[in-house]
Amino acid sequence: MSKGFFNVPVAKNEPVLTYAPGTPERKELQAKIAELRSTEVELPMIIGGNEVYTDRKERMFPPHEIEHTLGYYNQGVASHVEMAIDAALEAKEKWANLSWQHRASIFLKAADLLAGPYRAKINAATMLGQSKNAFQSEIDAACELADFFRFGVQEMTNIYKIQPESARGMWNYSEYRPLEGFIYALTPFNFTSIAGNLPAAPALMGNVVVWKPSKTAIYSAGVIMEVFKEAGLPDGVINLVFASGPVAADVVLTHADFAGIHFTGSTGVFQSIWKKIGDNIYKYKTYPRIVGETGGKDFIFADNTADKRGLAIAMLRGAFEYQGQKCSAASRVYIPESIWPEVKEIFGKELATVKMGPPEDFTNFVNAVIDEASFDKLKGFIDRAREDEDAEVIFGGNCDKSVGYFIEPTVIQAKKADYETMQEELFGPVLTIYVYEDEKMDETLDILDATSIYALTGAVFSQDRYSIEKITKRLEHAAGNFYINDKPTGAVVGQQPFGGARGSGTDDKAGAIFNFLRWTSIRTIKETFVIPQQYTYPNFQPDED
Repeated sequence: MSKGFFNVPVAKNEPVLTYAPGTPERKELQAKIAELRSTEVELPMIIGGNEVYTDRKERMFPPHEIEHTLGYYNQGVASHVEMAIDAALEAKEKWANLSWQHRASIFLKAADLLAGPYRAKINAATMLGQSKNAFQSEIDAACELADFFRFGVQEMTNIYKIQPESARGMWNYSEYRPLEGFIYALTPFNFTSIAGNLPAAPALMGNVVVWKPSKTAIYSAGVIMEVFKEAGLPDGVINLVFASGPVAADVVLTHADFAGIHFTGSTGVFQSIWKKIGDNIYKYKTYPRIVGETGGKDFIFADNTADKRGLAIAMLRGAFEYQGQKCSAASRVYIPESIWPEVKEIFGKELATVKMGPPEDFTNFVNAVIDEASFDKLKGFIDRAREDEDAEVIFGGNCDKSVGYFIEPTVIQAKKADYETMQEELFGPVLTIYVYEDEKMDETLDILDATSIYALTGAVFSQDRYSIEKITKRLEHAAGNFYINDKPTGAVVGQQPFGGARGSGTDDKAGAIFNFLRWTSIRTIKETFVIPQQYTYPNFQPDED
């Protein structure tokens, strides 16, 4: 499994295309969007390489244009999840025994397909199905997913090269085996790259997978499965099912061969899964690996030396790119009162230029939130802030779901540091600002650290190196990804390994060697060359007279 090394293609981040007016990629993407909009599709589940259809069809539509039908997917039930587990286990032996070079080749090919012939399709599907603009789709669905696959191969080979030392007369070596059973990949709507990586990372290490995507990202999941198939992934290695979360969990988490879960989603769901695993721990052949990232209440903290314009732009981009639906999105900001008036003025002028609308118009920075439930939740927070004496809506606040689920970029100024929108994960284009007294910086850092259950991303803005060091140390456990003079979003595979602790997850750093180590079980082998022929030790000899 870890024998026969030779050079693999060096992992380099996929270059981001601009989609500027007149560029060929812009024309190609626009044509692909028009093509997908004009054709309704029916997406089957893919189980054991077979297309599986049911008598229940669920409509797929753009969140920004709810009357338009993209197509339908086939809703599965418990028996389909059982079929997927059986198909995975049937494929397991051949896949686990396949030379690592051939597993690597499949995912390297998948990366090149995404970067080449599938680039426009995966981006267009993400734009239409998840209401993500062209640039955000490009850096996610095409570039980051290709990066995940290429860097995955690199880290797999780095793991296999980790070998123990051998003393004279013996040889010690480690085998990196896939886990004993199947992996369950439960993936979110907000990043197509995460949806592709969560099943792919365990599969690359020789595991077999049952993959359940978010129901609001099935449209792009179908394209990912096309890429896997064209790349040569054998039948049954990754099985795509469209069952509801509770139905799938009841089957998967009670199965004796359940070996691990790769998860990105809400904290509540992750905690319920962990509890169910604990309740069923006696049923499993092996202790399951639990790897999850669950979001955050991500922050920006500024001191009075901060670059004011840089801070304002970071707030705007960090909070409102992809409608604030990134796990890492800036959600709360702490600003000293001495610089707040100027930052507010800069921020307000920039925000006034932001366009909102469908992603098919490439000039729109903000698009729709993912579904009606999200819209209603966000509108509720905004409406309460309008009426609450402890908060003030200072920018935006308009909401409209007549055509699509549009929430205007909204900024709330909290008069109390523990106001609800400073604590709750909103997952939308709502930013809350707390203005603190300059001399109370230390007290405010303590408040920041204790306010939220999450610890995913955070940022400090300062031009004072002593202050930067102080704040970085004080907030050591407040964020798994920490940024100095930058927005807290935009982690790049191979550059900023991503993940957080506390309520934000297990901090297993997606895309890095640490994550891939979770999907392997190590067998250490020792061979002795000259076999001992007696049991006695030298000290057994009697003392000489």
